[in-house]
Amino acid sequence: MATIKRYPWISHFLGSPTGYVVHLQKGTVRHQGVGQAFWFRPASSVLSEVPVDDQELPILFHAITNDHQDVSVQANVTYRFNDPVSVASRLDFALQPSGTATMAGREQVATIIGQLCQSHAIDQIATTTLAQALQRGVSELRNLLTGALQTDSRLISTGIEILGVQVLAVRPESDVERALQTPVREQLQADADKAVYERRAVAVERERTISENEMASKIELAARREHLVAQEGANARRQAEEVAAAGLIQATAEAERQGISATAEAHQLKLVGEAAAAREAATMAVYKDMDQATLLALAFREAAASLPNINNLTITPDLLSGVLAGLMPNTPADQAGLPTLGK
Repeated sequence: MATIKRYPWISHFLGSPTGYVVHLQKGTVRHQGVGQAFWFRPASSVLSEVPVDDQELPILFHAITNDHQDVSVQANVTYRFNDPVSVASRLDFALQPSGTATMAGREQVATIIGQLCQSHAIDQIATTTLAQALQRGVSELRNLLTGALQTDSRLISTGIEILGVQVLAVRPESDVERALQTPVREQLQADADKAVYERRAVAVERERTISENEMASKIELAARREHLVAQEGANARRQAEEVAAAGLIQATAEAERQGISATAEAHQLKLVGEAAAAREAATMAVYKDMDQATLLALAFREAAASLPNINNLTITPDLLSGVLAGLMPNTPADQAGLPTLGK
């Protein structure tokens, strides 16, 4: 940005590195160039400053397609002033007394370039449908506008050089754009739903596999439990059979032992009986030759051994005489010296 210092009847100009200044005094160029510094009289001087750096111009306009659809075109044009003297002579880039440039020159350039872009773009879009404009309109308009602006005679004669044109977007109206986006959104939603369903199917398949594995494990455990129960039953049956066999052997041995014991006891009883019989026989043989009185006395002796205790015994004369008579049958009682009972 240039600076102007004002003094009485004279001023001093100090230019900028990106501004091309043209100093006219009474219609004659006195100073021109970048970064100039000079004194001038404000009453007889006219100063113009043209920017020599690259300029960016955003452009937005509407066009109608072949199928009567409105589309908006957003573009950006990069340009510069390659002939500042011609630009200063044809466009208004005059400096104000404070040193700031007016915006009239930039507005004129924006109008010229914008109208050129819009006219060429409208002609091109009018020959295409909405689908074609949206599909290849960006590249086609970029090539078309670049070639048309770079070869435009008015821009060349004015000293404006087009460096490049970028078409950023070709978009339909919002309602149409949403309608065009609906099939894609539906397709994307369908793909998302398909992915969800596939994920669920995979999850269900995995759950089924897990359930089958769990069921197989339960079946295997049940089979093993059944085998264990059968084995335990077989072991218990074998143990019972072993216990029964052992009991049978023990009972058989006990029966044989008791049989042997009974046989021995019977044999012993037989021997004892035979001995007792022999003794009785011998006794009876001894008793055979004894008289009646002796046998009676022995019988009383044997009987006395088994009789209970007798505290009082009453002997009558008849009983005593009968016993004594039995003991001495051949001897009268008076001869034997016994008293006669009853006399």
